[in-house]
Amino acid sequence: MPQPAALPAVSRKKLATLRAELAGVRSLRGPVLPFDVPMLDDRMAAGGVDGAGLHEIVAASSRLGDDAAASLFAAGIAARFASKPGFTVLWALSRFDLYAPGLEQVGLGPSQLLYAQGKNDQEVLAVTEDALRDGSLACVIAEVKAADTTATRRLQLAASDGKTPMLLYRRHRSRDQCPLTTNSSAMTRWRIGCVPSLPPLHPGVGRPRWSVELVRQRGGNPFSLDLDACDDKGSLSNPSLSVDRTAAPTGAASRAA
Repeated sequence: MPQPAALPAVSRKKLATLRAELAGVRSLRGPVLPFDVPMLDDRMAAGGVDGAGLHEIVAASSRLGDDAAASLFAAGIAARFASKPGFTVLWALSRFDLYAPGLEQVGLGPSQLLYAQGKNDQEVLAVTEDALRDGSLACVIAEVKAADTTATRRLQLAASDGKTPMLLYRRHRSRDQCPLTTNSSAMTRWRIGCVPSLPPLHPGVGRPRWSVELVRQRGGNPFSLDLDACDDKGSLSNPSLSVDRTAAPTGAASRAA
Protein backbone atom coordinates (compact mmCIF):
# COMPACT_ATOMS: atom_id res chain seq x y z
CA MET A 1 0.00 0.00 0.00
CA PRO A 2 1.48 3.38 -0.95
CA GLN A 3 2.42 5.62 1.94
CA PRO A 4 0.58 8.96 2.25
CA ALA A 5 2.56 11.89 0.97
CA ALA A 6 4.07 14.17 3.58
CA LEU A 7 2.53 17.57 3.98
CA PRO A 8 4.45 20.39 2.31
CA ALA A 9 6.44 22.56 4.70
CA VAL A 10 4.18 25.56 4.06
CA SER A 11 1.06 23.55 4.96
CA ARG A 12 2.66 22.27 8.18
CA LYS A 13 3.55 25.81 9.15
CA LYS A 14 0.01 27.07 8.51
CA LEU A 15 -1.42 24.15 10.46
CA ALA A 16 0.85 24.90 13.40
CA THR A 17 -0.21 28.57 13.29
CA LEU A 18 -3.91 27.64 13.24
CA ARG A 19 -3.44 25.28 16.17
CA ALA A 20 -1.63 27.99 18.14
CA GLU A 21 -4.43 30.49 17.42
CA LEU A 22 -7.07 27.95 18.46
CA ALA A 23 -5.22 27.22 21.71
CA GLY A 24 -5.10 30.97 22.37
CA VAL A 25 -8.86 31.31 21.88
CA ARG A 26 -9.53 28.45 24.27
CA SER A 27 -7.18 29.79 26.96
CA LEU A 28 -8.63 33.31 26.79
CA ARG A 29 -12.20 32.03 26.96
CA GLY A 30 -11.46 30.11 30.15
CA PRO A 31 -13.09 26.99 31.57
CA VAL A 32 -15.87 28.64 33.61
CA LEU A 33 -17.75 31.91 33.13
CA PRO A 34 -19.12 33.31 36.41
CA PHE A 35 -22.21 35.51 36.33
CA ASP A 36 -20.48 37.95 38.72
CA VAL A 37 -23.62 37.88 40.86
CA PRO A 38 -22.45 36.33 44.17
CA MET A 39 -25.86 35.05 45.22
CA LEU A 40 -26.05 33.20 41.87
CA ASP A 41 -22.45 32.01 41.48
CA ASP A 42 -22.25 30.79 45.09
CA ARG A 43 -25.16 28.42 44.43
CA MET A 44 -23.57 26.92 41.32
CA ALA A 45 -21.40 23.82 41.70
CA ALA A 46 -18.93 25.10 39.08
CA GLY A 47 -19.10 28.73 40.21
CA GLY A 48 -20.54 29.74 36.84
CA VAL A 49 -21.25 28.39 33.36
CA ASP A 50 -18.96 25.52 32.34
CA GLY A 51 -17.14 26.62 29.18
CA ALA A 52 -16.93 23.07 27.83
CA GLY A 53 -20.41 21.80 28.59
CA LEU A 54 -24.02 21.67 27.44
CA HIS A 55 -26.52 24.00 29.12
CA GLU A 56 -30.26 23.87 28.40
CA ILE A 57 -32.54 26.90 28.58
CA VAL A 58 -36.33 27.02 28.39
CA ALA A 59 -38.96 29.71 28.81
CA ALA A 60 -41.16 29.54 31.91
CA SER A 61 -44.20 29.43 29.63
CA SER A 62 -45.09 29.64 25.95
CA ARG A 63 -45.95 33.35 26.32
CA LEU A 64 -44.03 35.73 24.07
CA GLY A 65 -42.54 37.65 27.01
CA ASP A 66 -41.07 34.53 28.61
CA ASP A 67 -39.81 33.32 25.23
CA ALA A 68 -38.00 36.63 24.71
CA ALA A 69 -36.55 36.53 28.23
CA ALA A 70 -35.13 33.04 27.69
CA SER A 71 -33.64 34.07 24.33
CA LEU A 72 -31.99 37.14 25.85
CA PHE A 73 -30.71 35.11 28.82
CA ALA A 74 -28.89 32.84 26.35
CA ALA A 75 -27.71 35.83 24.30
CA GLY A 76 -26.33 37.51 27.42
CA ILE A 77 -24.27 34.46 28.36
CA ALA A 78 -22.98 34.16 24.80
CA ALA A 79 -22.12 37.87 24.69
CA ARG A 80 -19.96 37.50 27.78
CA PHE A 81 -18.17 34.45 26.35
CA ALA A 82 -17.53 36.51 23.19
CA SER A 83 -16.56 39.75 24.93
CA LYS A 84 -12.98 39.73 23.62
CA PRO A 85 -12.23 41.13 20.13
CA GLY A 86 -12.46 38.61 17.31
CA PHE A 87 -14.64 36.12 19.18
CA THR A 88 -17.70 34.81 17.36
CA VAL A 89 -20.97 33.13 18.39
CA LEU A 90 -22.89 30.73 16.17
CA TRP A 91 -26.70 30.77 16.50
CA ALA A 92 -28.38 27.82 14.75
CA LEU A 93 -32.14 27.57 14.29
CA SER A 94 -34.82 26.32 11.92
CA ARG A 95 -37.04 29.43 11.96
CA PHE A 96 -35.36 32.80 11.80
CA ASP A 97 -37.27 34.97 14.25
CA LEU A 98 -34.44 36.67 16.14
CA TYR A 99 -34.69 40.41 16.77
CA ALA A 100 -31.21 41.81 16.16
CA PRO A 101 -31.68 45.14 18.06
CA GLY A 102 -32.80 43.17 21.13
CA LEU A 103 -29.71 40.95 20.99
CA GLU A 104 -27.48 44.00 20.64
CA GLN A 105 -29.06 45.53 23.76
CA VAL A 106 -27.66 42.62 25.80
CA GLY A 107 -24.21 42.90 24.24
CA LEU A 108 -24.45 40.50 21.29
CA GLY A 109 -23.93 42.68 18.24
CA PRO A 110 -24.01 41.70 14.54
CA SER A 111 -20.21 41.62 14.27
CA GLN A 112 -20.11 38.81 16.85
CA LEU A 113 -22.79 36.61 15.28
CA LEU A 114 -22.95 33.90 12.65
CA TYR A 115 -26.33 32.37 11.80
CA ALA A 116 -27.06 28.88 10.54
CA GLN A 117 -30.55 27.85 9.48
CA GLY A 118 -31.62 24.23 9.04
CA LYS A 119 -34.82 22.75 7.67
CA ASN A 120 -35.61 20.96 10.93
CA ASP A 121 -34.26 20.15 14.40
CA GLN A 122 -32.11 17.30 13.05
CA GLU A 123 -30.25 19.61 10.66
CA VAL A 124 -29.81 22.23 13.37
CA LEU A 125 -28.36 19.66 15.78
CA ALA A 126 -25.99 18.30 13.11
CA VAL A 127 -24.64 21.77 12.29
CA THR A 128 -24.32 22.53 15.99
CA GLU A 129 -22.32 19.39 16.71
CA ASP A 130 -19.87 20.16 13.88
CA ALA A 131 -19.47 23.74 15.12
CA LEU A 132 -18.72 22.57 18.66
CA ARG A 133 -16.06 20.09 17.57
CA ASP A 134 -14.37 22.77 15.46
CA GLY A 135 -13.45 24.53 18.71
CA SER A 136 -12.88 27.99 17.23
CA LEU A 137 -16.12 29.63 18.39
CA ALA A 138 -16.65 31.53 21.62
CA CYS A 139 -20.07 29.92 22.13
CA VAL A 140 -22.71 27.98 20.20
CA ILE A 141 -26.47 28.48 20.61
CA ALA A 142 -29.07 26.21 19.02
CA GLU A 143 -32.87 26.46 19.09
CA VAL A 144 -34.84 23.22 18.82
CA LYS A 145 -38.20 21.88 19.89
CA ALA A 146 -37.01 18.32 20.50
CA ALA A 147 -33.70 16.77 21.56
CA ASP A 148 -33.65 13.29 23.06
CA THR A 149 -31.07 11.85 25.45
CA THR A 150 -28.88 10.63 22.59
CA ALA A 151 -28.83 14.07 20.98
CA THR A 152 -27.94 15.84 24.23
CA ARG A 153 -25.25 13.28 25.01
CA ARG A 154 -23.67 13.93 21.60
CA LEU A 155 -23.79 17.68 22.18
CA GLN A 156 -22.22 17.33 25.62
CA LEU A 157 -19.40 15.20 24.18
CA ALA A 158 -18.87 17.64 21.29
CA ALA A 159 -18.77 20.61 23.69
CA SER A 160 -16.21 18.79 25.82
CA ASP A 161 -14.08 17.79 22.81
CA GLY A 162 -14.13 21.31 21.34
CA LYS A 163 -13.83 23.07 24.73
CA THR A 164 -16.77 25.22 23.62
CA PRO A 165 -19.86 26.22 25.65
CA MET A 166 -23.16 24.96 24.20
CA LEU A 167 -26.48 26.68 24.96
CA LEU A 168 -29.48 24.65 23.81
CA TYR A 169 -32.68 26.68 23.79
CA ARG A 170 -35.60 24.24 23.97
CA ARG A 171 -38.67 25.93 22.49
CA HIS A 172 -42.13 24.97 23.79
CA ARG A 173 -43.75 22.25 21.67
CA SER A 174 -47.11 22.73 23.38
CA ARG A 175 -48.57 25.32 25.71
CA ASP A 176 -48.94 22.97 28.65
CA GLN A 177 -45.72 20.93 28.73
CA CYS A 178 -42.33 22.25 29.82
CA PRO A 179 -39.51 20.91 27.59
CA LEU A 180 -37.48 20.01 30.69
CA THR A 181 -39.76 17.06 31.47
CA THR A 182 -37.54 14.88 29.24
CA ASN A 183 -34.16 13.45 30.31
CA SER A 184 -30.96 15.18 29.26
CA SER A 185 -27.18 14.99 29.54
CA ALA A 186 -26.88 18.75 30.10
CA MET A 187 -24.62 20.12 32.84
CA THR A 188 -27.29 22.68 33.78
CA ARG A 189 -30.96 23.20 32.92
CA TRP A 190 -32.47 26.69 33.26
CA ARG A 191 -36.05 28.01 33.23
CA ILE A 192 -36.41 31.75 32.58
CA GLY A 193 -39.52 33.92 32.87
CA CYS A 194 -40.61 37.52 33.34
CA VAL A 195 -41.52 38.95 36.76
CA PRO A 196 -42.66 42.49 37.67
CA SER A 197 -39.94 45.14 37.69
CA LEU A 198 -38.94 46.81 40.93
CA PRO A 199 -39.91 50.48 41.35
CA PRO A 200 -37.27 52.59 39.56
CA LEU A 201 -35.06 55.08 41.37
CA HIS A 202 -36.62 57.85 39.30
CA PRO A 203 -40.02 58.14 37.59
CA GLY A 204 -40.16 55.99 34.49
CA VAL A 205 -40.05 52.38 33.37
CA GLY A 206 -38.15 49.97 35.61
CA ARG A 207 -35.45 47.63 34.38
CA PRO A 208 -36.82 44.28 33.15
CA ARG A 209 -36.64 41.55 35.77
CA TRP A 210 -36.53 37.79 35.33
CA SER A 211 -37.18 34.69 37.33
CA VAL A 212 -33.94 32.70 36.90
CA GLU A 213 -34.48 29.09 37.96
CA LEU A 214 -31.72 26.50 37.81
CA VAL A 215 -33.87 23.38 37.59
CA ARG A 216 -30.96 20.92 37.60
CA GLN A 217 -27.18 21.06 37.84
CA ARG A 218 -24.53 18.39 38.13
CA GLY A 219 -23.06 18.31 41.61
CA GLY A 220 -25.37 20.96 43.03
CA ASN A 221 -28.88 21.76 44.14
CA PRO A 222 -31.64 23.52 42.19
CA PHE A 223 -32.60 27.08 43.12
CA SER A 224 -34.57 30.07 41.90
CA LEU A 225 -33.79 33.81 42.05
CA ASP A 226 -35.42 36.98 40.78
CA LEU A 227 -32.77 39.13 39.09
CA ASP A 228 -32.57 42.24 36.94
CA ALA A 229 -32.33 41.32 33.25
CA CYS A 230 -29.11 41.46 31.23
CA ASP A 231 -27.57 44.88 30.65
CA ASP A 232 -25.68 45.96 27.52
CA LYS A 233 -22.74 43.77 28.54
CA GLY A 234 -24.88 40.66 29.01
CA SER A 235 -24.67 40.84 32.81
CA LEU A 236 -27.45 40.07 35.27
CA SER A 237 -27.61 41.97 38.54
CA ASN A 238 -29.39 42.13 41.86
CA PRO A 239 -29.13 45.76 43.02
CA SER A 240 -32.07 45.51 45.41
CA LEU A 241 -29.81 44.14 48.17
CA SER A 242 -27.74 47.31 48.39
CA VAL A 243 -29.82 50.10 46.84
CA ASP A 244 -32.93 51.77 48.21
CA ARG A 245 -35.27 51.46 45.22
CA THR A 246 -38.23 53.32 46.70
CA ALA A 247 -39.96 55.11 43.85
CA ALA A 248 -39.55 58.86 43.76
CA PRO A 249 -42.76 60.77 44.57
CA THR A 250 -44.64 62.12 41.57
CA GLY A 251 -47.64 64.30 40.81
CA ALA A 252 -49.61 65.69 43.76
CA ALA A 253 -47.52 63.79 46.27
CA SER A 254 -44.28 65.46 45.08
CA ARG A 255 -45.88 68.92 45.07
CA ALA A 256 -47.14 68.43 48.61
CA ALA A 257 -43.69 67.40 49.82
